[in-house]
Amino acid sequence: MAADTDPALRELEQAVREIQERVRARHPQGDRGSFGLSLAPLLPLLHARDAAEAKVAAIGTVNPRPPGLKNNLIQKWKRFVARVLDWHVREQVEFNRAQMNCVQATLEVLNDHNRALESIAAAIGECQARIDHVLGASISSLNDRAAELADIAKHWHEWRQEWERKLAINETQFLRSVADLQSGFSHRSTQMESNFREIAKSQHADFEGALARENAGIQKRLWADLDRIRTEYETIIYSELRSVRQKAFAAATLPPVPAPAQESHPYDFLRFAERYRGPEQYVRKNFESYLDYFAGKTRVIDLGCGRGEMLELLREKGLPAKGIDGDAESVAICKSKGLDAEVADLFEWLRAQPDGAFEVLFCSQVIEHLPPLELPQFIRDCAAKLETGGVLILETPNPECLAIFATHFYLDPTHQRPVPPVLAAFHMEEAGLGRIEVKRLSPAIESMPSLASLPADFREAFFGCLDYAIVGRKL
Repeated sequence: MAADTDPALRELEQAVREIQERVRARHPQGDRGSFGLSLAPLLPLLHARDAAEAKVAAIGTVNPRPPGLKNNLIQKWKRFVARVLDWHVREQVEFNRAQMNCVQATLEVLNDHNRALESIAAAIGECQARIDHVLGASISSLNDRAAELADIAKHWHEWRQEWERKLAINETQFLRSVADLQSGFSHRSTQMESNFREIAKSQHADFEGALARENAGIQKRLWADLDRIRTEYETIIYSELRSVRQKAFAAATLPPVPAPAQESHPYDFLRFAERYRGPEQYVRKNFESYLDYFAGKTRVIDLGCGRGEMLELLREKGLPAKGIDGDAESVAICKSKGLDAEVADLFEWLRAQPDGAFEVLFCSQVIEHLPPLELPQFIRDCAAKLETGGVLILETPNPECLAIFATHFYLDPTHQRPVPPVLAAFHMEEAGLGRIEVKRLSPAIESMPSLASLPADFREAFFGCLDYAIVGRKL
């Protein structure tokens, strides 16, 4: 063909192709294609896509406002609301982005179609140019070219119709997919909202139930505390009334004495004993550990009988016993209970008794009140009044327990000096008593639980028992 052999024609064709490529690269989606071919205008769709992407990117942001305290508070509130609603709009944002991806894919397909149309138009233009160049050379070849061009145009029109049909189908499917996604999102959003309401309702019911149970527990503890406080107050009132009755009875039974000798103690001894020695029931319970020494005995003396706890305990067991105390008020209280008690000085009373007259001499919390140099004589007097095999029981604070120096011993202002168990045993041996045994009483850890933090061996050595009892038998 002439176009293939003519250098000028080839050069012209090359120039036309370069111009077409430059135009296509610069304006890939113009309103009019090459050689008058109509192309689909995609720029408005591109602008719409960019605007939609800007809107998608703006979801969840807060519009700016002029500066100021009020506007700052409004901005903070808007940002807080945006963060709170993030879970609600997250699915919508993802759906919008998926939709924009679909639009982007459609644009790329349309752009490819436009480029294909431009390629076809370029081919048609090339054919038309060749026909124009060879028109004068051969009418037959022109007719052939025209027929070929007509055939190409026919096929192109058919292809375009098919392409438009497929494009309509794709658009329909796309819109249907968008509608399905929208309905699915709406259904899921409604379902999530319903689940959220059910969860909130269940949590609210659980909270109300827990609140009701806690309220019932608080009321139960309150009534228990009130009942305990009432019991404690009734106990205190009963103890005080009993002390008042005992004092009234003692005042009525004691012979009138001069005012300076009216009271043996410079303080209310009964109130002091009730508070710091302990209630009578507590003291009697502690005395039960001595009952084995009194079994079958009939000549028993309680030296320093006080309120008569041991005398009452022995009377309950059917054992006769007598109490001696230097405090007239204490003896009067014992007599008010129907107990055998006598007011006397312990040393003078013991010296007035015949030797070997008694089976058991019991002395609780007394020897620590005696001057240290009088203690050996007191033990010798007790030993002298016991029969052979008789038992002397002395109970006193235990100085081996360091805790008594911080609490119990110096609480009583009439205490002289603590008596160590070794010293008491020595005095008993000197007085002719044997088979001496020491019983440690009232473990300190029971009244001071903090001692449990100390090592066991150290606690036993220095914080063992608050009291001890030493028992000796006359040989």
